Amino acid sequence: MATKKKRGSVKIFENWCKGCGLCVAFCPTKVFDLNGEGRPVVARPQDCVACKWCEWHCPDFAIVVTELPGEDKDA
Repeated sequence: MATKKKRGSVKIFENWCKGCGLCVAFCPTKVFDLNGEGRPVVARPQDCVACKWCEWHCPDFAIVVTELPGEDKDA
């Protein structure tokens, strides 16, 4: 039986985000970067593993992670 790698889709609600940088600093797969205004952007969406660390720890509730269908780990 093939195992599936979890994947996620990240949405940042820019009008809610105060730019604290927690998501950028602690994302285990480095999905985020800061833009020129010091705000997080989803720079590498393909690297999201839907761990939801950013969603659970965002003090402004400005991030939502949706789990996507997985892909084969060997792919």
